[in-house]
Amino acid sequence: MRVLSVVGNRPQFIKSAPLSAALAAAGIDEVVVHTGQHYDPELSQIFFDELGLAAPRYELDVRRSDPHAMVPGIRAAIEAEQPDWVVVYGDTNSTLAGAQAAGGVPVAHVEAGLRSYDLSMPEERNRIAVDRIATLLLCPDERSARQAADEGAPGRCEVVGDVMADAHRLFAPIALRRSDALRRIGVKPGTYALVTVHREANVAPARLARIVEGLGQIDDPIVFPVHPRTRAALATLGPLPFKPIDPLGFLDFTAVAAAARVIVTDSGGVQKEAYWHHVPCVTLRANTEWVDTVEAGANVLVDDEPSVIAAAADSARFPEGAPQLYGDGYASDRIVAALYPSRP
Repeated sequence: MRVLSVVGNRPQFIKSAPLSAALAAAGIDEVVVHTGQHYDPELSQIFFDELGLAAPRYELDVRRSDPHAMVPGIRAAIEAEQPDWVVVYGDTNSTLAGAQAAGGVPVAHVEAGLRSYDLSMPEERNRIAVDRIATLLLCPDERSARQAADEGAPGRCEVVGDVMADAHRLFAPIALRRSDALRRIGVKPGTYALVTVHREANVAPARLARIVEGLGQIDDPIVFPVHPRTRAALATLGPLPFKPIDPLGFLDFTAVAAAARVIVTDSGGVQKEAYWHHVPCVTLRANTEWVDTVEAGANVLVDDEPSVIAAAADSARFPEGAPQLYGDGYASDRIVAALYPSRP
């Protein structure tokens, strides 16, 4: 029994960790292919180090996000390893490349069926394309399973929960014990706004300038660990109303997120992390694939209007009685069972 997993960016490294552990516990060989989509050491190797992941068997070192550049290397690894499954995660170009490279090997898509209904986002187009290829659609909730079925996705849908909930269950307690990031940054719990911005649309100069203006109007101090792509874009804007900091490792980021008063982000994964930490979230997008967080009152969509960004952040509160969302933290065990239903 062998699975080939394709990873390429920060969220995929985190998502893959609980599943890697579940596969190993079940006696299933996992071959990891790292596409190199994120090649900055602060966004790649550090996650293997911090999460205790085995080194990828294949490192393509593509160093760009073009899926066409990734396909040949992934396909070569598949041909060499002859896996039972190719597992891909989420909605990145690495996800699409892994699915396209699979050939006759069945594809299992983790986070299948999610939709933001915004086809201007490359992530949305990737989700749709991969769900059309996948033999097994591993959906985080019933909503995403219904969406895949409504679109006529040909593969088998299984509602397994969210592997990020697994990561939260496993790693949040470790982060809170080990990290001294708040001391190093110089902030106290509940007193700051944590910000992440990385999506392609949000680093366009005009839009990023409006976002920065809004961040500058927030009453709380800003803690902004900056993605390398975002740092380059910020450098074109002149003086900033806050001081960005270097990217944080996963455990440090988890500790800082858990203690924030509010999180302002354009990341799908961070929206969920905020929810599980019971920290209110402000999302710098006009839409989200994680609509349940909005319906629960824990997340608000603000797009890029500066005054709206600031007002939403200043007034954000996590709702009492918020429901449990996206599973119980044991999605990885269900994924193993879905991959190998006849395994003893």
